[in-house]
Amino acid sequence: MEVTEKKTKKRLFEEDNKPAVQAIREAQLIAFAPYVFQASVILRDKGILKYIEDKRADGSSIQEVADDVHISYYGTRILMEAALGIGLLYRKDGKYFLTKTGHIFINHPMARINTDFMRDVCYDGAKDLEASIRDGKPRGLRHLGDWDTIYQGLSILPEPAKQSWFAFDHYYSDHAFPEILPLVFDPAPSNILDIGANTGKWALSCLEYNKEVHLGLFDLQVQLNVAKKNIEDAGLGDRVTYYANNILDSKTKLPGGYDVMFMSQFLDCFSDKEIVSILKKCHEALPANGRIFINETFWDCQRFEASAFSLQMSSLYFTTMANGNSQMYDSEVYLKLMEETGFEVVKQYDNIGLSHTILELRKKGSEEVKKC
Repeated sequence: MEVTEKKTKKRLFEEDNKPAVQAIREAQLIAFAPYVFQASVILRDKGILKYIEDKRADGSSIQEVADDVHISYYGTRILMEAALGIGLLYRKDGKYFLTKTGHIFINHPMARINTDFMRDVCYDGAKDLEASIRDGKPRGLRHLGDWDTIYQGLSILPEPAKQSWFAFDHYYSDHAFPEILPLVFDPAPSNILDIGANTGKWALSCLEYNKEVHLGLFDLQVQLNVAKKNIEDAGLGDRVTYYANNILDSKTKLPGGYDVMFMSQFLDCFSDKEIVSILKKCHEALPANGRIFINETFWDCQRFEASAFSLQMSSLYFTTMANGNSQMYDSEVYLKLMEETGFEVVKQYDNIGLSHTILELRKKGSEEVKKC
């Protein structure tokens, strides 16, 4: 297997070198995590942190903030004092100032999107984590709707959960598309099958990138309805074929005639066993020298612990809210699954976009695999 020069060198989570005082603080943050989250969201959404940021070097008193945000002096005081311990504010000479963490929390798009996703999609269901692990079912999903998996209801999620879910999904995947397109189109394929088409953003990127390519979109009908509207609104529907089906149905077969198959953040929506089953269906439908590109976020391939942590916590969303049996994978677990599918990973590109890895697969024994 060829691994690009962007391959991660540093291995995460191999040492425990925090000072004891830091470990004590982090343990208390865990203990009070629900209040840490709720207070931080109020501080953000009510404009308290933004008001203090705007004052910058002058700092702000509790009374000044209370008068501006129209929250009682008592309410403002307990929130701002909590923000000291959380690490969003610091205090000097009776004035409050924004910390670096506070600045990132209210200004960095990743922090805002992750926070909205947790509040609107995951928070209520998080208390069902133990039941979800026990049953292998997303027991927390009941807080959003009556579906077996969240994928059956994505296009009809209640607001604000719908907006926050798609913002979360697209923020991570869309940043990777500009780097992925040249890989997929070298050499230029005539037909691409997009498995797990979601809202059609990847398909639209391909159709705009190459004016000759034809796309097949495979997904549940409820998702294809959204993708089809987006593609037809862009006037590109003449180069698209839609396949509505459940890939987990034992009777389902993937359509043939496609020399490239693409899956973006799709296989992480399934269990180990289901991933193997899906890739075996791909193997049956793909021509001898066809290629598969898989776009995934592996937590062990991240450059920074903060990114890996976000992905590990996202795995708990899959457990409680999505389907009860999938996750953001460790690449070593994932690559071992490939050995059972009839495919070989011939190239791996790490650090694509914000946090992604691209795997290029070919059938074992194909001419291209022999060359590699």
